[in-house]
Amino acid sequence: MKSMLRNAVAGLALLASSASLPALAQGVDYSAGTFLVRARVIGVLPDESAKISTIGGNVSIDNYYTPEVDFSYFLTDQVSVELIAATSRHAVKAVGTAAGTVNLGSAWLLPPTLTLQWHPFPKAEFSPYVGAGVNYTFFYNVKTPGGIVNHISYENNASGAVQVGFDYAITPRWVLNVDYKKIFLSTKANVNYGFVRADVDINPSVVGVGFGYKF
Repeated sequence: MKSMLRNAVAGLALLASSASLPALAQGVDYSAGTFLVRARVIGVLPDESAKISTIGGNVSIDNYYTPEVDFSYFLTDQVSVELIAATSRHAVKAVGTAAGTVNLGSAWLLPPTLTLQWHPFPKAEFSPYVGAGVNYTFFYNVKTPGGIVNHISYENNASGAVQVGFDYAITPRWVLNVDYKKIFLSTKANVNYGFVRADVDINPSVVGVGFGYKF
């Protein structure tokens, strides 16, 4: 996680040196006390793997696309905090097991994520940022397929997150936003009341594009 954040910061530094800041055209003018609301469409793209007891194999979790809302508050001209609100539904299978491919139904994830962001050019037309923070994921509305799988539960868990993105000023209040987050999420799954147990790494990338409004 630290190496990813270092790479993101290095990328911003390279961007700054190559742009030499005539690109600092008038932007939204973020400053201490600014409140920003963004709405995005996001793709939640798991990078999954698992260690499964009893039957062995691995896990397959599908991608999901959904709306997301985030709220940002600038503590200083260059430092803000952001809280995201979104939920996603994922179909889950165990693959390559002693029983072949096993349908594990689906589950909804609610992953509120709080990040601290640095905005090197808060008043520029093109305003990139990097961030890092914490996530806590709730698993709910778990559906089982029936048949050989009649019960499954997932453990809620906290994790870290890193982020990189940019705002592009359309007007003094409206921005286009592109955002990427990596959430280092894992959980423990219990199938059929513990007959099969799994340590599951989900580690989703969350890629989003949308618009923001400064209040």
